[in-house]
Amino acid sequence: MWEYTDKVREHFLNPRNVGEIENPDGMAEVGSIACGDALKFTFKLDENNKIQEAKFKTFGCASAIAAASALTEIVKGMTLEEAQKVTNQDIASYLGGLPQEKMHCSVLGQQVLEKAIANYRGQTVKDTGEKIICECFGVTDKEIEKAVRENNLRTVEEVTNYTKAGGGCGNCHETLEGIIARSLKEAKPTGRPRMTNIQKIRMIEETLEHEIRPSLKHDGGDIELIDVVGNRVLVATRGACATCKAADITLKQLVETKLRELVRPELTVEEVKH
Repeated sequence: MWEYTDKVREHFLNPRNVGEIENPDGMAEVGSIACGDALKFTFKLDENNKIQEAKFKTFGCASAIAAASALTEIVKGMTLEEAQKVTNQDIASYLGGLPQEKMHCSVLGQQVLEKAIANYRGQTVKDTGEKIICECFGVTDKEIEKAVRENNLRTVEEVTNYTKAGGGCGNCHETLEGIIARSLKEAKPTGRPRMTNIQKIRMIEETLEHEIRPSLKHDGGDIELIDVVGNRVLVATRGACATCKAADITLKQLVETKLRELVRPELTVEEVKH
């Protein structure tokens, strides 16, 4: 059973901007009903070329509806240049987090936004030599590579959570492992110098103290660093976080994401009862 934040529930039960804009400036459709998720997105610009109105229609689960609703709220008032920078993590963060198994819903939102902007600009999807890797869900190699790079994915399970690829028959798992390895190898260097384990622990402590703990304390929670074993960061939640049903989402999408960004991209966060 997945745990959803209050904001996910709110956008599922009371979705914003449902429908389709007549004569839109930009529109796009991604996914398919056969694959379980389908999303149509339309937008209209105002006289200042900012997104004045955005609407969606979707077929999918609660997370798909909530993510699409969140997307329409996020982009309103943005220029297209600003909207182009919206990531799937922005959509998930707006909702207070999504279960890892449902992150593909936020990726779907990012994809439909990119295609709708391209549609407005008259850009057509050219043959880029993309190959269908996951026949069950129609996911291409380029879509998988992009998800791996932008979300620091390391395992087939994570790729499935973000793209659905590999979530069917499993015949593509070996190919997915190859794509993960290649994408990570080709990723641009972070520019961070090598560090000793002591230096790494200090940076983790500083990041927890200055970048993460203030946000948690604002809501009555806290976090304590228990140990660092290789690239595994072991933490214990305190206060409101210790009893929060969405604590696992917070650990992954706030704590782990921030540590990967500011310390090392290979870090993983695990909660221990201490």
